[in-house]
Amino acid sequence: MKIAYYAGCIALLTMAVSCKKFLDKEPSSAFDERYIFSDVPNATSAVIGAYEPLTHQQAYGSRLSLMYPYDNDEMIGVTNTSAPDNSSRDLSRYNLQATNAQLPGPFQQLYTGIERANTCIKNIPAMELYSKGNAAEQQQLRRLHGEALTLRAQYYFELIRNWGDVPAQYEPSIDQPDLFLPKTDRDSIYGRILSDLKLAADLVPWRNEPGVAADERITKGAVKGLRARIALFRGGYSLRRASRRMERTADYQEYYKIARDECADIIQRRDKHTLNPVFQAVFKEGLDSYKQDPYGEVIFEIAMATGLTGNLGYYDGPRFYVAGNAGQLGNSSIRIIPTYFYSFDSLDTRRDVTTAPYYNNADKTKTVQTMVNMVSGKFRADWITPAPTTTAQQLGINWPVLRFSDVLLMFAEAENELNNGPTAAAIAAYEEVRKRGFKGNETKIGMTPSTKAAFFTALVNERSFEFGGEGIRKYDLIRWNMLYEKIQETRANYTKMMKREPPYNNLPQVMYYKTGSQTVIWGNSLYEPTPATPPAGYAKANWASSITASWITNVAQLFTPNRSELLPIPQTSLEANHKLTQDYGY
Repeated sequence: MKIAYYAGCIALLTMAVSCKKFLDKEPSSAFDERYIFSDVPNATSAVIGAYEPLTHQQAYGSRLSLMYPYDNDEMIGVTNTSAPDNSSRDLSRYNLQATNAQLPGPFQQLYTGIERANTCIKNIPAMELYSKGNAAEQQQLRRLHGEALTLRAQYYFELIRNWGDVPAQYEPSIDQPDLFLPKTDRDSIYGRILSDLKLAADLVPWRNEPGVAADERITKGAVKGLRARIALFRGGYSLRRASRRMERTADYQEYYKIARDECADIIQRRDKHTLNPVFQAVFKEGLDSYKQDPYGEVIFEIAMATGLTGNLGYYDGPRFYVAGNAGQLGNSSIRIIPTYFYSFDSLDTRRDVTTAPYYNNADKTKTVQTMVNMVSGKFRADWITPAPTTTAQQLGINWPVLRFSDVLLMFAEAENELNNGPTAAAIAAYEEVRKRGFKGNETKIGMTPSTKAAFFTALVNERSFEFGGEGIRKYDLIRWNMLYEKIQETRANYTKMMKREPPYNNLPQVMYYKTGSQTVIWGNSLYEPTPATPPAGYAKANWASSITASWITNVAQLFTPNRSELLPIPQTSLEANHKLTQDYGY
């Protein structure tokens, strides 16, 4: 599948440049729409070409997965300079201008994906084989149609959650009478893509049905899960142009019903998707080892290719060595906020998967970093099997868009909202995720709240424990209208930690760790003051003592409520389209 992305893309790119020529109306060397959509193999290549923009560095290969989701209340983005740089640091600190270097690429990349999907959506149902081919041909073309509809929905969803109202077109550009489009209200776009996804769910198969290959292509669970997620965003808060306030519409519960019903359908199909029994295995033995999850927990993932796409594990994880290379590799640019580390229960296995307190040495032993330099841990080069043999930044780790645990927690959230409190089914879904996190200590997780407000708070926390580092948290907080609240709470708690105030007054100022070990072995407790005498054979790393006021200031430093929830339209796009407006105070 990873190779097929690039082969398929060539077909669409060739098609895109084979426009009318003055001297040769039908150039024999060019692939036009009639050729591309003349049979199933070529139509498949076209749809694979519509997947391909997802993989770029300007999409989920880097920007949309590793830069845009930060800062939040769990992790902060790049901190390589204290001065504004109009690039990735300012993106993390919410110090954005329309000229920021990280804005044009993703904005344009998402529209590239939409254009390719539009071409497929137009042409595939018009193929003679779509209605008159044999049963196998019709089935394959229906699936391709459903995939294209889903891809377009994902591209538009990413545009909306980052930019709000955006120009929308649902036909290829060649068929558009006017390419200078104004912004379309996001609710209109949401309505269209939710309708498209309802259709797509009837067109694509479930995972592991007979004849369905085990690859990264979209299946029914992905369509339904994405429809649930998009419905929750449609029913959630968003920054509106007219009022410049965070608002949600009066009919929001209608969208919670869509989310609940779609999630319920997936939950009923445990033969297709369920939780991997071990949380770490989803990443270490699955995504980081280039293997598909046998349980179908990873419902939708973006296929990356080693050496070509995907900076996961290089940009965000602990630094590492490649055999024969003299120095450490990796940027370690996504740092854990210490208050997030200490928000986990000590028995929660997810803490030490989501957070990585070390860098790797050439012999694969670990050197523990100061607490403020702990990094995001789910995507680690030292977990890749087989180990990397090249210094290329593109490690080829797939990006997980949707996991089954998200389906369970979305279902629980929708049930709680619709029933004015958690139902037995909502509690069961929530507890399934939580018990997996506490595997081996399930009896020690405590009682699940039974009131609406308390259960919602538990869900807010549980989604943080479950999805840290997966590009979800910032957008969850926005749809709940809680991002500014959580940023303030994080800064306040971070300050208490620095000042050694309760509940952080007993944290160790220094941690000791065993040298020469290929795993981190602590020499003292993470929850008690540092002992006066270090154990023999252990090195020292500054822990709570590493916190300074500047680290606290770093957290979402210039976030402004009712403005920073959305990004400014890139200046290049404003200059290219005279009908496009800049809003929200930018």
